[in-house]
Amino acid sequence: MLLAIDTSTRYAGVALVNEDRVVASHAWHATFNHTAELMPAVVNILERGGLTAADLGGVAVALGPGGFSALRVGISAAKGLALAAKKPIIGVGSLDLEAHSHLGSGAPVCALLEAGREECATALFGPDGTRLREDRVCNAGELLAEVESEITGPTIFCGEGVTAWRDQIEHKFGGKAQIVRSVPAARVWALAVIGLEKLAARETDDLTTLQPEYLRMPSIGVPKRRDRVRQGGRPVRGPVQ
Repeated sequence: MLLAIDTSTRYAGVALVNEDRVVASHAWHATFNHTAELMPAVVNILERGGLTAADLGGVAVALGPGGFSALRVGISAAKGLALAAKKPIIGVGSLDLEAHSHLGSGAPVCALLEAGREECATALFGPDGTRLREDRVCNAGELLAEVESEITGPTIFCGEGVTAWRDQIEHKFGGKAQIVRSVPAARVWALAVIGLEKLAARETDDLTTLQPEYLRMPSIGVPKRRDRVRQGGRPVRGPVQ
C-alpha cells in the first residue's frame, strides 16, 4: 500500500493505492493553507483503511511547481511519515501529474498550472508522451507562440491553468485545441499510480535531499526570476521527473 500526498495548489489531496487500484482518496480546496487540514486528512484516510504509517510500502508526494508554502507543507509531511515509518519516498513533478492520463494518446500535451502575475507554469509533451522541454513559467502569448511553432496537429491542453487561458487558447487554435477540464482529484490519483509504479521499480528518492521544485521563489523580499529553483536557491537544469 502506498500513500500519495499532493499540496501543489489550493486543491490538495491524499490517496491510498494498493497493487491494482486506488482504494481511497480525499481532495479538498484549502481556503487559507494546508497546514491545519493535511495531517487530519492523512490520519483519516489511514484509519479508514485500518492502517498505520508502518503498514505502508512507501509515500509519494507532488514536488511542484506550486504554491511555495503549500509545497513545503506537503513535502514536510511526506518526509516525516517516511522517516518515522522508515519507508521509501517518491517525488513526482506536478505538471507530470496533470498530463499523466493524456500521455501517449497520440496527441501532444500542454499542461498548465497558474503561477500568478498572469503567468502559468507549463510543460510540453510529444505525441508519444516524451517531454519536449523543462517546466517553464510564461505568459499566454509566449506559450501559444511556442506551441504554434513547435507542435503540429491537435493538441491537448490540461491542468488547472487551462481555465484562466481558455479563451486565448480557443481563439488561437480553434478546433485544434482539445481543452480538458481540470478535475482536482485526478492529480492525486495520478500521483498514487505513478508512485506505485516507481516503488515497484525501486525508483525511490533520497529522503534527505528531496526538495520542492519551484519555478521561482516567493515574490516577497527576493528578486523576481524565472529559473526553476529548488529549496535553498540552487537553479535546476535537469528534467522534471
